[in-house]
Amino acid sequence: MNWWQKIKHHPRIIRLTNWEYWSFNTVYFPIYPIWLFLAARTRSLFFFSAANPTIRNGGFLNESKKEVYALIPEQYYPPTIFVKAGTSTDDVLKSINQRGFRFPLIAKPDVGERGRDVKKLDNERDLLAYVVKAGDDFLIQKFMNYPLEAGIFYHRNPGEPGTISGIVFKEFLTVTGNGSDSIEELLMQNPRYILQLSALREELGEGIHRIPAPGEKLELVPYGNHCRGARFTNVSRRISPQLVETFNSVCMQIPGFHYGRLDVRFESWEKLERGEAFTIIELNGAGSEPTHIYDPGKTIFYAWKEIVRHWFILNRISRLNHRLGVPYMRWKEARQMFREHRERTSAKERGRHQGLPADMFA
Repeated sequence: MNWWQKIKHHPRIIRLTNWEYWSFNTVYFPIYPIWLFLAARTRSLFFFSAANPTIRNGGFLNESKKEVYALIPEQYYPPTIFVKAGTSTDDVLKSINQRGFRFPLIAKPDVGERGRDVKKLDNERDLLAYVVKAGDDFLIQKFMNYPLEAGIFYHRNPGEPGTISGIVFKEFLTVTGNGSDSIEELLMQNPRYILQLSALREELGEGIHRIPAPGEKLELVPYGNHCRGARFTNVSRRISPQLVETFNSVCMQIPGFHYGRLDVRFESWEKLERGEAFTIIELNGAGSEPTHIYDPGKTIFYAWKEIVRHWFILNRISRLNHRLGVPYMRWKEARQMFREHRERTSAKERGRHQGLPADMFA
């Protein structure tokens, strides 16, 4: 690698020259005045709370995944076990055996966002390590081994069927061997993966120096999270009347859900359209981003347009629900919401500096 390539592949340069890696405030600050305009229409900065009345805070922050799953018909999400913080490893193992769960499994915090602390558990050792380190309530789910993952952004007015306003396809962090380069060297060849090197070195240990055989594909992060190296591609062209009908039939069975993104794993696009061979791995509410904006081929101007478009949709739905008697969040409730979020984030940062694995916070 020559000096110019070294400069281009420096993490700071990668982040600087690709807006999709900019901080949340950097991306959103220029369009905050539009949020203030929408807040003025509703006379509430926190109008979003009325969008999904059955989800805590409307699904903006701090919602419990356990409570959200309880709203979804069981056939649409993976079999799940809720684990209270402090539960012994013996009790967790007992619960898993009673439910007939088999490895691999997925563990995730009950309250969390952006893929933090989500981990695939390949064996009992991984499970026990996760239980010991978990500081909060968490979920254990069967790993749904469908090959594809997408985010479906859905919204509907109260009392009416809805529609899909965007679809993002998620390509997992995968390397393909050439018989001569190690996993680490293969990762270094992709700027997107360079940003994940620290977490992957911690995760793989000495395994990162293994040289995969020619053509051997290794899925290093088996879930589609942008913060964990997945590539997001805008495939909104796949929105079709049949797909909309399928998701209307699903979402209208979820009480009080009017606005948000469903992250789904599925076998094929054709089967997804028909409502077959898929599972909802996450349902995100008012805090959902239209993640198709993170397509590397899209500009920041496109992202701003799509974010604002969805804010207007969110505002309309919230106002309609408010007219039906759903209250907006009060200042006291909003302060509590942000305080809880700040305290949880700070606790994880303290854990990072106490030597816990980097991948637990990536």
